[in-house]
Amino acid sequence: MDHTETLTAIDVNGVTLHYAVYGEGRPIVLVHGNGEDHHLFDTEIRQLAAAGFRVYAPDSRGHGANERLSEYHYADMAEDMAQFIAALGLEKPAFYGHSDGGIIGLLLAIAHPGLLGALAVSGANLTPDGLDAAFVAECREANEKKPHPLLKLMLTEPHIDPEALRTIDIPVLVTAGEHDIILREETERIVAALPNVTSRIFEGEDHGSYIAGSEKMGEALIAFFSDALPR
Repeated sequence: MDHTETLTAIDVNGVTLHYAVYGEGRPIVLVHGNGEDHHLFDTEIRQLAAAGFRVYAPDSRGHGANERLSEYHYADMAEDMAQFIAALGLEKPAFYGHSDGGIIGLLLAIAHPGLLGALAVSGANLTPDGLDAAFVAECREANEKKPHPLLKLMLTEPHIDPEALRTIDIPVLVTAGEHDIILREETERIVAALPNVTSRIFEGEDHGSYIAGSEKMGEALIAFFSDALPR
């Protein structure tokens, strides 16, 4: 991708978000994980645009080109995306989120039924207990040495009731890596609660290795959304 791209700014939910747009066709919104920005998806953006999607890739609040904040909550970030979609007039877009972006996607679909056409989430968790204990200990130690609101976010949220997932009636793709920081039972809990779900574990991969700089997730998204979205 071109890292000299022109970003557009939009005001939603009390913050300014910067985003990139690529391609033409059915709309899809991509949301990255904690501490990252939309360039995580450079490979997927190229693939999706070539496959006939119009890709909207925002930096989530406090990330990337956006102003840093002193406090973060997943519910706010999900509302950001609801207002982003509404402000741009996107009709039932597809939504793909990785890690924190996946959490945002689940909360968005719960809070705004009928907004999305289809959803894909990678490496999402319902609570902090769904994370690998060694990873949590590492984050806690780092936050004790140098407190950071994004670390605090991962250590204290989300708190999604699996029963709430049962209200998501659109097609959902759930993925994780074989060696993910998300516990396998957590991914299985999400899959079990969703009424219209497809799932995949990427063998030999970790939390983000099949996404950053890899064509594996883009191929999976194209296949899933091509079937799941109305033409």
